Amino acid sequence: LRDREKKGLKLLVDGDDNNPCRAGSCDPKKKFPVMIVALVASAVVVALVALSLFLVFRKKKASSHVEATPRSPTTPLANVASTGISETSIETKRKRFTYSELMQMTNNFQRALGEGGFGIVYHGNINGSQQVAVKLLSQSSTQGYKEFKAEVELLLRVHHINLVNLVGYCDERDHLALIYEYMSYGDLKHHLSGKHGGSILSWNTRLRIVVDAALGLEYLHIGCRPSMVHRDVKSTNILLDGKFTAKIADFGLSRSFQLGDESHVSTVIAGTPGYLDPEYYRTGRLAEVSDVYSFGIVLLEIITNQRVIDQTREKSHITEWTAFMLNRGDITKIMDPNLHDDYNSRSVWRALELAMLCANTSSHKRPTMSQVVNELKECLTSENSMKSKNADSQNSFEISMSFDSKAVPSA
Repeated sequence: LRDREKKGLKLLVDGDDNNPCRAGSCDPKKKFPVMIVALVASAVVVALVALSLFLVFRKKKASSHVEATPRSPTTPLANVASTGISETSIETKRKRFTYSELMQMTNNFQRALGEGGFGIVYHGNINGSQQVAVKLLSQSSTQGYKEFKAEVELLLRVHHINLVNLVGYCDERDHLALIYEYMSYGDLKHHLSGKHGGSILSWNTRLRIVVDAALGLEYLHIGCRPSMVHRDVKSTNILLDGKFTAKIADFGLSRSFQLGDESHVSTVIAGTPGYLDPEYYRTGRLAEVSDVYSFGIVLLEIITNQRVIDQTREKSHITEWTAFMLNRGDITKIMDPNLHDDYNSRSVWRALELAMLCANTSSHKRPTMSQVVNELKECLTSENSMKSKNADSQNSFEISMSFDSKAVPSA
C-alpha cells in the first residue's frame, strides 16, 4: 500500500476531516433521485408552455372565424330554417336576409308601393317594429346583378342623413332584393304632380327639400373616398319622410373613381333622358358635374312644376322652355301657379339663376355641389326672413287695430 501510495494512491481514513466524501456526497445512490426530479420538472414546464401556446392559437382562430362568418340580420323569423349562426341578430345588425325572411316581412309581397327600372317595391315590416321598403329585382328588369351589387356595396359603406339607409339585402340564387328604410311620403315628383292627395308643397318646403338633396350629393362627391357620382339624380329618386326630410335614393348606376389629379372617368352612358348631362352623353366622360346638371333640372322642376320633356310645348326641354320664358322677363309665367305667388321673389330669382347655372351645357361653367348647397341655404334664409318680417308686420297691424277699437268710446 505504501508503494502504491508513493505512486499516487491516496488513502482516506474514516473520520478524517479532509475526506471529500464526507456526509455521503460521493454516494452514487443519492444522485439518482435528483436527476429524476430535474427531468420531471423540465417536462412539466415544457408541457405548460405548449398548452399555453395551443390555447392562444385556438382563441385567435375562433376569433377570426367569428369575424369571417356573416351575422344574422334579425332574430330568425318563423318558419325559417336555422343556419347555425348566433341568434344575437338585431344587435349585430347583419344586413343579409333570406328570401323566406323577405316573404315574412312583406306578408308574401302583399302591398306594392311602386315600380321602377329595378323592379317592384313592396312595403315590409321587420319584427313588427321597423317599416321597410323591399325593392325586388324582377326577371324583366333593365338593371341586373352588376347594378344590384354596385348599390349594395355603395350603401354598405356610405352613411349620411340625406341618403336613404340600406337596412339589408337578399342575394339568394335568383332572388335579389334591396331593403331600405321606409320613406312614408314617397318621392318628390309625386308631390309636385299633385297625385299625393295632400296639400301643395310651399316654396319654403321645396327649398328645404332641395337643400337636403344637395347635402346628400355633396357628401357623395367630397365626403366619400373614393368620390361617388350618382348618375341618376331626378325627382323620383328624392324620397321624403313624414317630416319632409329629403333623401337621395337608387344608387344602382352610381360609380366611384379615384384617379389622382384626373376629374373624370369614361363609362358606358347611363341615366334618365332629360336629366342626363349632354356633355357626358356626348363624350362618355363622367364627373361630379354630371350630377350637378341633373340636380339643376330638379331645381327647375320644383320652381316651374313643368315636365322635364314635353313635346306639346314650344320648347320641349325644360331648360329651353325656361330660357325662352326668361327672355320675356316675366317670372310669374315661370313659377308653379299652385304657389299662388306665396313666395319671396328674391329667393326665387336666386334659385332660378342657380338652376340655369347648374344646367349649363358646358360643364366648366357649372358650380360644385358645395357651392350649390351654400347658395340654396342663402335662398332659404332669405325666404325665412321675409316670412318672419311679414308675420311681424301682420302682428303689428292686428295689435294696432286692437288698440284703435279700444280707443273708440262705447255708447
